[in-house]
Amino acid sequence: MGIFKRLKTMGSAGINGVLDSLENPIAMLNEYMREMEGELKKGEQALAQQIYLENKQKALINETESLVAKRDRQARLAVEQGEDFIAKLALQEKLIHQQQLTLYTEQLNILQGQTETLYEELNQLKKTYHEFQQKRLMLISRANIAQSIKRIQKTNVTFHSETIANGMSRVEDRILMMEAEAQASRQFTGSLSTPIKRYIDPRLEYELEQVLQVVKKRSNQ
Repeated sequence: MGIFKRLKTMGSAGINGVLDSLENPIAMLNEYMREMEGELKKGEQALAQQIYLENKQKALINETESLVAKRDRQARLAVEQGEDFIAKLALQEKLIHQQQLTLYTEQLNILQGQTETLYEELNQLKKTYHEFQQKRLMLISRANIAQSIKRIQKTNVTFHSETIANGMSRVEDRILMMEAEAQASRQFTGSLSTPIKRYIDPRLEYELEQVLQVVKKRSNQ
């Protein structure tokens, strides 16, 4: 069963469910809407043909009614003139036209019923078509959002797997180098700026005096 025949038999909820499950809902919806537009055009053509037949039938009825009235006048005129044979002929044709008039009227009723049914189907098809125009707009919006999210996710995967991994490695190496340079600078600066004590520690007084005497003896030799 084609998509048009499937969706045509469904209500709005069923239609939305089918469209949501399609692999490419926008493409399928566009295809269905093109099909609906074709059906609408066919329906309008059929309705035009139906109205034409209905109007033609009405014209035929009016013509037959005129003939019935004409034969009735002819029959009365023949009676007034004492021409019974002519009156019978006129009445006979009047009867035939009355029978035709009954048939034409029945046919018109059938045509009008068909026209009314066609009107209802065409209006329902137009209503469904407008519903799908709105559905199409929503699906396009949803598809655009989904595509945007997909692009963002793809970008994030590429960015995290390549850019961040490589960048973080370079940043880490640079920070390690900066830390090493800072440590080396701190040690070098500290060795030059160590203050010289300007007083003798009492606790070292005796030991220092012994060492000093040894140095003096060596100097005097």
